[in-house]
Amino acid sequence: MKAEIISIGDELLIGQVVNTNASWMAEQLNMAGIKVNCILAISDQKEQILETLRMASKRSDVLLLTGGLGPTKDDITKKTVCEFYGSKLVFDEDVFKDVKSIFGKRGFVVSEVNRMQAEVPDNCTPIHNKNGTAPGLWFEKDNTILVSMPGVPFEMKAMMEGFIIPELSERFELPSLLNKTVLTHGVGESSLAAIIEDWENGLPGNIKLAYLPQPGIVRLRLSGTGKDKADLQSQIDKEVSKLHGLIPDLIFGYDRDTMEEVIGGLLGARKATLGTAESCTGGYIAHLITSVAGSSGYFEGSVVSYSNSVKEKTLEVSSKTLEEFGAVSEQVVLEMARGAKKRLNVDYAIAVSGIAGPSGGTDEKPVGTTWIAIATPEKTFAKRFRFGEHRGRNIRRAALAALNMLRLELTSF
Repeated sequence: MKAEIISIGDELLIGQVVNTNASWMAEQLNMAGIKVNCILAISDQKEQILETLRMASKRSDVLLLTGGLGPTKDDITKKTVCEFYGSKLVFDEDVFKDVKSIFGKRGFVVSEVNRMQAEVPDNCTPIHNKNGTAPGLWFEKDNTILVSMPGVPFEMKAMMEGFIIPELSERFELPSLLNKTVLTHGVGESSLAAIIEDWENGLPGNIKLAYLPQPGIVRLRLSGTGKDKADLQSQIDKEVSKLHGLIPDLIFGYDRDTMEEVIGGLLGARKATLGTAESCTGGYIAHLITSVAGSSGYFEGSVVSYSNSVKEKTLEVSSKTLEEFGAVSEQVVLEMARGAKKRLNVDYAIAVSGIAGPSGGTDEKPVGTTWIAIATPEKTFAKRFRFGEHRGRNIRRAALAALNMLRLELTSF
């Protein structure tokens, strides 16, 4: 079965509203075993809607529309879909009861405009809306199902979960669709592909691999299809286990894990504390760490030592070291890490100093050059990275690289 999601609204096309409805719907459909063939966002124009429905009904089995079902003049979806199916609007007493119930709970009187919400196409099945005044509309014609829903997220979600997905699941024998995402850090997409090429080539025919890169991270998504969900899960687990055997140090988590959550779990398990000394990242590492609930149990604080004077006065970095080697150097970040560990009285400390850009680089130290150090109860060590020329990406990649260095240290024993 192929499904198509069509989001209607000019606000989506001008960037005023982010289309979170479509991504949520796609995820829910995928979990139910319904393959999403296409996602479109179109304008509130009658001809645009009609043309889209004509094309979509030829290539997909299920069309899911959101938006344009409100009571105002700019909400034209109901009348347009009515025209597409050769329908006429009729008053539905059961839908009107829902409308009156909503207004009654809010202490309002139903206006004539809102009364019109109870008018539905005569050849559709209305989907009751307990959270708003616009009903959903379920049409069936020529082996295609079209469902039109309000664009208000909590109204749409209630219809999807309470009626639409259960109805589709009951009517059709749907395959099992499972996804597993493996999160990696340490090498780029092309290098990672070369490392795992033989494993990828050996994947069963019903399991596909997608590379999803972002600054500092490459996600590997395995998507499998099968008749038996338990067997499919076993297949995917087996392939993930093989992959872990190939790149154990590069994998830091799965699915919705984040690097900062993984670090928090490792520190919490060891009852260890952490502090940071940040120059080029400007406190971004501390921000990531503290975005995790419960981080107060292991994170003590951060010194944002952007200037050399703060490095000297607060972290006790030697002026001689700064003068001889420069702020972006192995020697300086080692002293920063030791100083942070001592100053913050923590078990582990991260120190970062680099040239985020876009200016400030030299031939010897180009933009993107970053030194990261980790201080542990037993030792202090550092590593140099060269990230690139984009300031925002450099900060993000430096923070992830620093957390990953700490992760590898925490998992080495």
